[in-house]
Amino acid sequence: MLAMVALVLAKIATLAFPLLYGKAIDALSPKSPAVQAVGIAIGFIVAYGVARIVMQGLAQLRDAIAAKAVYNAVRAVAAKTFRHVHALSLRFHLERKTGGLTRVIERGTKGIDVLLFYVLFSIAPTILELILVCGYLLWAYHWGYVAITVVTVVLYGWFTIRITEWRTAIRRQMNDSDTEANTKAVDSLLNYETVKYFNNEGHEASRYDKAMVSFASASEKAQMSLSVLNTGQAVIIVCGLVAVMVLAAHHVSQGVMTIGDLVVVNGFLTQLYVPLNLLGTVYREINQALIDMEKMFDVLGVPQEVQDKPGALPLKVSGGDIRFEDVTFAYDPERTILKGVSFTVPAGKTVAVVGPSGAGKSTISRILYRFYEVKSGRVTIDGQDIRDVTQDSVRAAIGIVPQDTVLFNDTIRYNIRYGRIEAGDAEIEQAARLAQIEPFIKQLPDGFNAMVGERGLKLSGGEKQRVAIARTILKNPPILLLDEATSALDTHTEREIQSALKEVSRNRTTLVIAHRLSTVVDADEILVLDQGRIVERGRHGELLAKNGAYAAMWNRQREAAAARERLSQVENDPAVNPEVVRVQPVAVAGS
Repeated sequence: MLAMVALVLAKIATLAFPLLYGKAIDALSPKSPAVQAVGIAIGFIVAYGVARIVMQGLAQLRDAIAAKAVYNAVRAVAAKTFRHVHALSLRFHLERKTGGLTRVIERGTKGIDVLLFYVLFSIAPTILELILVCGYLLWAYHWGYVAITVVTVVLYGWFTIRITEWRTAIRRQMNDSDTEANTKAVDSLLNYETVKYFNNEGHEASRYDKAMVSFASASEKAQMSLSVLNTGQAVIIVCGLVAVMVLAAHHVSQGVMTIGDLVVVNGFLTQLYVPLNLLGTVYREINQALIDMEKMFDVLGVPQEVQDKPGALPLKVSGGDIRFEDVTFAYDPERTILKGVSFTVPAGKTVAVVGPSGAGKSTISRILYRFYEVKSGRVTIDGQDIRDVTQDSVRAAIGIVPQDTVLFNDTIRYNIRYGRIEAGDAEIEQAARLAQIEPFIKQLPDGFNAMVGERGLKLSGGEKQRVAIARTILKNPPILLLDEATSALDTHTEREIQSALKEVSRNRTTLVIAHRLSTVVDADEILVLDQGRIVERGRHGELLAKNGAYAAMWNRQREAAAARERLSQVENDPAVNPEVVRVQPVAVAGS
C-alpha cells in the first residue's frame, strides 16, 4: 500500500512535466516582454527539473518498499512448493524427473516475481497515467484528443493480445523443449560413471542436441513472432501520435491552442506511449509468467497420497513391538506384492526377512515407514495402527540403514549429523567409532570436514554404508531397520560391521531385510518371503533342519562363496596360474 501511494505521487509528478514545459514555451512567445519571459521560462524549467527528480525519487522509493512484499511472496510460495514436493508420496518421486522438476519450480517462482512487479509497477501505473492524461485533455482541450488516444490504446491492446496468444503456443513448446533438454542433461551428469563405462558420451551428446534442436526451432519462431509484434505495435503508436499532432496543429492554426499547448499535448502522448510501448513486453512477460506458474501450481495440485488423519496424535513408543496383521499391498492393482503377510517383531528382539529378489522384502520397510498405505490389513507399533498416528512420529521412532545409501554433497560430518541435526561433534565422532569408520576419516586430509561429492561418489560403497550406519546410530531410535545394510561390504568388512550393528541393535526392536543369509544367522526369528507370502519361519538351525526353501538358499550361497574362494586361490597360485609372477628380491648396486 505504501508502494502504491508512492506510485500515485510519482505519476502526478510525471503529469507535471509537459505542463511545465509548455508553460516555459508560452513564456518565451513574442507577446511577452523579453526579461520577464526569460525569468518565467527559467522558473518553469527549474520546476520541470524538480518534478523529474521528485518522480525518480518516488519511483525508486516505490521499488524499494515493494521489494519486501514481492520477494517475501516469492519466498513463501517457493517454500510451500518445496515442502509440498517433500510431502508427496514415494511413488511420485520414483516417477519424477529431477532436472525437469527443479526447472519447473525455478521458473514458477521467477514467474511470481515477474507477475507482481509488472502488474504493480507497469500495468497499474500505465492505466493510472492514461486516466490522468485523458481527464486533463478532455478538461483543458478537446474531446478529439481523448478519442484518438483511447482508440490507439484499444487497438494497440487488441493487436498485442492477438499476436501474444499466437506466441503463447510457441513459448509453451520452448518451455517443454527446455525442460526436456535440462532433464536429459541432469540425468546424464548424475550417471556420469555409467556413461563412461559404456563409452556413450557421443550418444548422450546426441540426445541432448536433439532436445536443443527442438528448443532452437521454437526459439526461432518466437523471435519471428516477436518481430511481427514489435512492428505492428510501432505502426499503431506512430499513427496515433501523428493523428493527435495533426489535430493539435489544426487547433494552433485556428488560434484555439498555443504553441505551448501543442508541446503539452505532444509531451502527454509521448510520455504515455513510452510505457504503452513496453506494455507489449509486459503482457508477454506476464503471459509467460502465468505459463511458468501454471506448471508449478500443477505440482502443487498433485494430491498427497499418504496423509495424516484429522486429529492424529504422535506415536507413543513403549517397547517398539511391531506387528504386520494380514497385510496385502500392491504398487499396481494388477500386480499384488504382499499377499496376507502376518508376523511380529517383539520389543527388543531381532527378526530377519529373507527371500529372492522381487519377493517383497524392501516393500515391508516402505510400508513400515508409511511411504505407502496398505491395501488391506494393518501395521501396528506397540498396538497403535500407524495410519492413526502422525507420519513424523512414526519415522522419528525408526532408524534405517538402507540398501542404496545416497549422501548429500557436503562434509562427512554433515552427513552423519543428518541423523540428529542438533547433535554435537563429540556425539558424531562416537557414532563414527561405533560404525567402524573413524580410522578411515582420520586418514583424510580434512577429516570429518572432507566433502563426499555428488551422491557420495567420492566414497566407496562400503564407506558410504558406514556413514549411513553412523547416521542411524546417532539418531538413536527405539526401532532399527536394516535393509541390506551390509550389501556393499566385502566379507572382512562385513564381519567388522556386524559386531557394531549387533551392539547397536541390543535391546532395540530390529527388523533386518537381507539377501546374504550369513548376516542373519543370529536373528531371533527368520521369515522366508517368496512371491509375497511367508513360506517359512523359525531360527537359523530350525530352518536348516526343515531342509526347505531357506536351506536351499543357504546351500546355494555357501556353494557360491566356496567357488569364489577356490577361484581366488587359483588366480593367485603361481603353480597353477603361470600369469602370476613371484617377485624376488633384487640386489641394487650401492644398497
